[in-house]
Amino acid sequence: MASHSVSTVFNKNMAFTANINGHDIVMDTTVKGGGDDSGASPKQLMLASLAGCTGMDVVSVLAKMKVAFTDFSMDVVAGLTEEHPMIYNQVKLTYKIKVAEADQSKVEKAVNLSQEKYCGVSAMFRAFADLKTEIVYLP
Repeated sequence: MASHSVSTVFNKNMAFTANINGHDIVMDTTVKGGGDDSGASPKQLMLASLAGCTGMDVVSVLAKMKVAFTDFSMDVVAGLTEEHPMIYNQVKLTYKIKVAEADQSKVEKAVNLSQEKYCGVSAMFRAFADLKTEIVYLP
């Protein structure tokens, strides 16, 4: 069975640094929350992980389909529950991409494959949130 591991150390106030395979990621909270705002919050990093996971899938699938594209980005907006522990319960993932009109159906297939088959982070999010996707084709 495959596994992942991360080492995380306390810095100061509310800040921590996680080391992931030699890559340091600083996590913190806002000044209002007792931190120094020196890094992204752990919850926000979950949203970045979601975008990164599905984005890599889409790029990989489009490469296999030999689809040329530019200006690919994703926006993730998530709503939190009001009660503690506050968790994401609604997530909207918007893919933005510039691609030939003839290839738009291939982009939709790549996104669907990512969401339905490949992206483990999307599957994890679906266990606790309503995850919706949208594709915006850039001019």
